Amino acid sequence: ELDAQAAAEVGIKVEPVTQRQLAFGIPTTGQIEATPDRKVAVTTPVTGTIRQLMVKPGDNVTAGQAVAVLYSPELAGLGVEASTKRAEAEADVRKAQAGLRRTQQNYEQQNKIAAADIQQARTSLSFAQERYDKDKVLLERGAIPRRQLLDSETKLSEAKASLAKAEGRLEVSNSLAELKSAQSDVQVAQSRIGLSDATYRTRLAQLGSSSNPDGTVTIRAPISGTVADREATQGESAADPGKPLMTIVNDSSVLAVANVFEKDLDQIRVGQPVRVTV
Repeated sequence: ELDAQAAAEVGIKVEPVTQRQLAFGIPTTGQIEATPDRKVAVTTPVTGTIRQLMVKPGDNVTAGQAVAVLYSPELAGLGVEASTKRAEAEADVRKAQAGLRRTQQNYEQQNKIAAADIQQARTSLSFAQERYDKDKVLLERGAIPRRQLLDSETKLSEAKASLAKAEGRLEVSNSLAELKSAQSDVQVAQSRIGLSDATYRTRLAQLGSSSNPDGTVTIRAPISGTVADREATQGESAADPGKPLMTIVNDSSVLAVANVFEKDLDQIRVGQPVRVTV
């Protein structure tokens, strides 16, 4: 039996007996893979020609970053058609606005004429009413013949009719109707501007892409990560939608797949902590 000093001299360490887990290793074959939700293939949304590849394998990219530019005859045609329709719609708006201004001026002019006619008719009515009232008093006194009162009464009726006609001037009503119609024409023309590129915008929304003035489409990274490989070249034609351009992998979290030999199965269990050494 060695004493404590002798044990220390020969490097023997004495500790109480305790229960603990022992680390052990199992040699296996396997591979390190990206998790399915962190590996994305970037593909062409439509047919076309690859104009530019903006990243290469090994480059780090962020979600939304431009990685390629594709020229699509389909989208270019839709873009030209949308621009043409918009120009036509804007021309229609200008034409409708010009018509509205003319109609507005005509309506204001007719109102001024009507106001002048109404004022004149009211003045005439006032004079006719005064003349009638005066002749009525004179007739009661026997100062004038009855025929003169009847004449005053006729002129009073004519003055009342003239005022009613001036107040209900047909030209004003027609001008108001034309003004409302012109206002409606402007609204319809303006709505056509928003609809002019509806097909183009809907198609881009379906593709999840953004368009450029030169008829190209910018393809953006769907996730952040590293470009693992690039499967296309600049100038290459994509005959069908879905042609692979590159693969982006986010390796901040990976999946270790190991093939455990049957003889080692009794050494592992579900939930057991594992440290992988490659």
